[in-house]
Amino acid sequence: MVDKKTIDNAIKGDHKSERHLYEALCKPLFMLCLRYLKNQEDSEDVLTLSFLKVFQSLSGFEYQGPGSLEAWARKITVNECLMCLRKQKRSPMMVEPDENSSLEEGGIFDKLSADELFVLILQLPEGYRTVFNLYEIEGYTHHEIATKLNIRVGTSKSQLSKAKAYLRELIRKNGGNNASKII
Repeated sequence: MVDKKTIDNAIKGDHKSERHLYEALCKPLFMLCLRYLKNQEDSEDVLTLSFLKVFQSLSGFEYQGPGSLEAWARKITVNECLMCLRKQKRSPMMVEPDENSSLEEGGIFDKLSADELFVLILQLPEGYRTVFNLYEIEGYTHHEIATKLNIRVGTSKSQLSKAKAYLRELIRKNGGNNASKII
């Protein structure tokens, strides 16, 4: 966590405070980049661009309590990830790998560790992964996702549903809840 005093000092150009801010945010933002881009080199590039924007815009940041800086930086990073996908001309939508995936509900995801879920998310096709990350992890609404990705709300809902079904199928195919078998 980064406190308000450290943020204020970083805005004033204090290098020690800037370094503290970077160290506090680097790992979670890098993991966020990996969830969207899957490729380490692309993730490192986007992380660098994200930090540039964070530091350039820091004076406009409004502190709203512990965790607000990370939430703000995450939004910047998500936007940079989406811009990277667009620049690569890789459309993150409309992947149809298996129409026969079961849509059964249940707590199958609740039994997974964060690391196991991360490994599974990386196995998703890009369109599924993008919507799943935005909705389930970042907390965006389908309307917000549709706006960000220039798709219809129904497409966002469909992609999320298919992503969950795809994840369930990956879990079933690889021995129940042991996601570590999937690599």
